[in-house]
Amino acid sequence: MTRRVLTVAVLFAVTLAAPGVGHSQTFKVDKFDIKGDGGTDYIDVEAATGRVFVSRTNHMMVVEGASGKVIGDILNTPGVHGAGVATTAGHGFTTNSGNETVTMFDLKTLAVLRQIEVGPGLDGIMYDEPDDKIILTNHSRPIGTLTAIDPKSGDIVATVELEDTLPEGAAADGKGHIFVNNESRNTIQVIDVKTWKATASWPLAPCDGPTGIAYDKASNRIFSGCSKTSVVVDASTGKVVASIANGTRVDALGWDPSSKLMFIPNGGEGNVTVVHQDSPDQYTVVKTVATVAGAKTIAVDPVTHNVYLFQPERGPAPAPPAGAPPPASAPGGRGRGPQGPIVASWFVVIRP
Repeated sequence: MTRRVLTVAVLFAVTLAAPGVGHSQTFKVDKFDIKGDGGTDYIDVEAATGRVFVSRTNHMMVVEGASGKVIGDILNTPGVHGAGVATTAGHGFTTNSGNETVTMFDLKTLAVLRQIEVGPGLDGIMYDEPDDKIILTNHSRPIGTLTAIDPKSGDIVATVELEDTLPEGAAADGKGHIFVNNESRNTIQVIDVKTWKATASWPLAPCDGPTGIAYDKASNRIFSGCSKTSVVVDASTGKVVASIANGTRVDALGWDPSSKLMFIPNGGEGNVTVVHQDSPDQYTVVKTVATVAGAKTIAVDPVTHNVYLFQPERGPAPAPPAGAPPPASAPGGRGRGPQGPIVASWFVVIRP
């Protein structure tokens, strides 16, 4: 497969302004045109192999993160949103909103092993390693839900009702709790993994529309990615202890615990806000790294420290036929309207 590769020659030299500490971080940005059809939502990285799973509307592309080379494709995943990777079990999973199923596949061969019937609203997915569960966050109706799946068997082991129809990212603390961002209520809910019940709801003001989430074990802090202002939450008390200025159309958040760097993808501006954790309650924005317009989800490899994004680039939308009525808006005035053809499919690597 022919690929276009664009290397951004400018290296971003960053001084991290931690109190009493001065050290620099350099980023190099590579962009690979990996081709392929379909839009996108989430991406996920398998740290054990460096492979990146890229959602493409009805198939899941598998990319070698270091090189941008496409090394596989998982087909028949209609309306796919994301992937969860359980390396120890040897299984991966995709959330397919188009047919309300989760695809379970073999991580070595990428062969499909099972189609798990879950229900409507499939969206977010993550692997909760401490509790050894695949966790789904579902935009179901009349109320959103969290679903837990056994990564070895693919069996559903729990379903939890949430307070919002738009649950987004989830993160586990390894102490028996899962934290879930609720986008429309601007809250985090706490799930007890022993009882599979929601035990608390924490307001996130000044955050608006929390989506991406990460948890840092060393500081016991939760990071919630939000439009314009992201927040840091003390996982012991549920209190917001810091806020961070960033861009718009944020739909994920990356965290590298060894470098203490947070990566907030701003799809509206086509860049990533890079934030250093100076202390548990102090954070410094150290750089804004240009990526591509619309890239709003992100994955960080904790082994290589590479950061990955993906976004198709579209050409102009075709003109409507003469006399055709304007396209109808989605409920609430939302919706993209007519879209042009995909002219490039940019896989972006931010390297330390």
